[in-house]
Amino acid sequence: MPRLTCFSGSPAVFKQLLPAALGSALLLGLSGGAVAQTAKPAAPSAKAAAPATACPTVLKHTFNRLQDEKPQNLCQYAGKVVLVVNTASYCGFTGQYEGLEALYAKYQSKGLVILGFPSNDFGKQEPGSNKEIAEFCFNTYAVKFPMFAKTVVSGAERNPLFAQLAQATGTAPKWNFYKYLIDRNGKIIDSYSSMTSPSSRSLVGDIEGLL
Repeated sequence: MPRLTCFSGSPAVFKQLLPAALGSALLLGLSGGAVAQTAKPAAPSAKAAAPATACPTVLKHTFNRLQDEKPQNLCQYAGKVVLVVNTASYCGFTGQYEGLEALYAKYQSKGLVILGFPSNDFGKQEPGSNKEIAEFCFNTYAVKFPMFAKTVVSGAERNPLFAQLAQATGTAPKWNFYKYLIDRNGKIIDSYSSMTSPSSRSLVGDIEGLL
């Protein structure tokens, strides 16, 4: 802004010159002089959130939840290590529920999810309703991992998930508590027989290798 000096003229002349002086100062400010600086551009916004994990083909299925039969899209488990198990309430391997729940409790925070699919395909060992199965799983083994409505896992009428699993591994479930392991990218890694317990070194080692 230009330096202001004392004015020694008459008051009438001063009144005529004052608006012009103020106008000049205003113009200097608007044009980027010492009075005002051109506004700086706003800082860039925070980095956009990362896009959601893409849903792999093997998880693009919807099944009813066991306890209330509400539809559940398996894409909600995209990006996790997934262990798929066909289960039954009255089987010699039913005690594996305990091991599966322990496995889930130990590795859930690291990205493991276990998906249980009750089936009456083998030995008619899952005859009950979805409600009865849900009560048995919770009351007997305190199962907290996701369980789905009773389904078919073998033969021509098997559900599409198990059809994919069988095709990818070359083996369909041969009995209750057959297991399939899927990595975070949706690649079907391996299958495990009913004889493979949830605490077996081979299964646990494979899971830890994927987490």
